[in-house]
Amino acid sequence: MIRYAELCRHPTAFPSLTGLRRAEFDELAARFAPAEAQRRAGSATTRRDRRPRQNAPGAGRPYAHSAHDRLLMALLWLRVYPTYEVLGFFFGLHKRNAQLNVLAALEVLDGLGDFPFDRPGRDRKKLRSAREVMTAYPQVRLVVDGKEQRVNRPTGYDAQRPYYSGKKKAHTIKTQVAVDPCGRIEALTASVPGGANHDLTLLRTSGVLERLGEGEAVMLDKGYVGVKNYYPSVAVVLPFRASRGQPLTEEQKGHNREVARYRIVVEHTLAQLNRFTALRQVYRAKRRERHSQLIRVVAKLVNRRLAVQPLKTYAA
Repeated sequence: MIRYAELCRHPTAFPSLTGLRRAEFDELAARFAPAEAQRRAGSATTRRDRRPRQNAPGAGRPYAHSAHDRLLMALLWLRVYPTYEVLGFFFGLHKRNAQLNVLAALEVLDGLGDFPFDRPGRDRKKLRSAREVMTAYPQVRLVVDGKEQRVNRPTGYDAQRPYYSGKKKAHTIKTQVAVDPCGRIEALTASVPGGANHDLTLLRTSGVLERLGEGEAVMLDKGYVGVKNYYPSVAVVLPFRASRGQPLTEEQKGHNREVARYRIVVEHTLAQLNRFTALRQVYRAKRRERHSQLIRVVAKLVNRRLAVQPLKTYAA
């Protein structure tokens, strides 16, 4: 069976199983344990079937695993994405107990913090240092892109249609990710069916552009062509898009190459998200509303990772 104490003897295995080094895990566990205890003390319902609580918090059978082991269980599920049957086997639990432990841990992790762009007020520190801001586009505040993940095909044509993505040729669920020029995730949308929601529609409903400060710009890809029709006053950096009978000029191609060199930061952040197999393989859960919580938790783990080891500088 896997236990935190045993895994500590193999520090090189920590990133492979959790996505974090041991020091990063210990720092997260120090915040996780009191937050979990506080959440449990304030709960008005039972954990298993959500019935009104009759006993005081802490009553009943104690946890069979320590807080470190419960956190380890959740991170291993995110990183490796085993079935609950397999996860329970590794931790000596029934698959239902393993699932309940993971869901409870995800709720705690989701409540630990927020994203800096979601904080109210415009008094935030603006990124203007030479190391943090793209030299060719110093006004860019966010780089935005969409992430699609395959899901199991729903039952019935009416249920399948919203999820079928013509771009991916598969049934997908989509989330919009906004990062700063250093690759730190600053905003996420809720996960929505991939076929029924165009990138531009998702951007408009997210409200991300309304929260930009004066003089701040956003960098997008070709999927957002037409955004100026809805936000004429927002500075937008977009690549040119060829149309039938109107190929791109050499100058436009050069502009597109320049934008792509700077947009690569969001692609590498998406790659960091995909290091967690729960966001890379086919999403198995039938309750797809849980995907929003899942990607928020992973995004916060990625941000913690980038705070320790930032992405490389990709643009000249």
